[in-house]
Amino acid sequence: MKTDRFDVNLSILFTELDLLERPAAAKAAGFDRVEFWWPFDAAVPAEADVEKFIRAIDDAGVSLVGLNFYGGDLAAGERGVLSDPDRAGQFAANIDVLCEIGERLGCRAFNALYGNRIDGVDPRAQDEAATESLVRAARGVARIGGTVLIEPVSGIPSYPLRTAADGLAVVDRVREAGEVDDVHLLLDLYHLVTNGDDPDAVLDQRPEAIGHVQIADSPGRGEPGTGSIDFAHYFSRLDEVGYTGHIGLEYKPSGASTESFGWIAS
Repeated sequence: MKTDRFDVNLSILFTELDLLERPAAAKAAGFDRVEFWWPFDAAVPAEADVEKFIRAIDDAGVSLVGLNFYGGDLAAGERGVLSDPDRAGQFAANIDVLCEIGERLGCRAFNALYGNRIDGVDPRAQDEAATESLVRAARGVARIGGTVLIEPVSGIPSYPLRTAADGLAVVDRVREAGEVDDVHLLLDLYHLVTNGDDPDAVLDQRPEAIGHVQIADSPGRGEPGTGSIDFAHYFSRLDEVGYTGHIGLEYKPSGASTESFGWIAS
């Protein structure tokens, strides 16, 4: 696995620094590519804040290769708004801002967190809202040659996508409903292994559906080597099935961020 395949998720690494200082810190640590969760509090942030974010990445000399759609209040446990029928407009409004950032920074991979199940709301109504939102998102990012990513997640009991099969079912449903092609699975080894899933199964059966890969060790979500995942195996498998995309480092460093990359050279 070539080390230049890795990018750094700056919403979980280098958090000891202000968000706008992190791209330069990643560059200083030897990385040319970064990714972010949605870096603003609102679905439609102030134009000045968008400009500051774009400038921080440009000035650091790094490329943005992954960006989340607005996902609600992550600190409060929200994991997306697109399947909430009452917030479909909020998600729709986010699409144009995300596309502007993606177009200006050359980012083409966009993670759309599905959203938690809501007490008192029929899951079928949520799934219908999600399909409509994701079709809208796919058509939106298609304008800039982008792809929408669907991610299974661990640690949130009310989040309905837990396995690769869950994610792929959404991918297939959205592709069929909207007659869109650029909807793919985000293969996060940490989340899948933590949920007891078998990442080898999707690598065997649907490798062409993988749009992006993220890693952290399990248990603990630390850097590789702090848990039990056999990353050498999975990196080899990714090469075998022809995955040529980026691999996002989306882990919580066990110490200072700059000291958590020694495993790359090992």
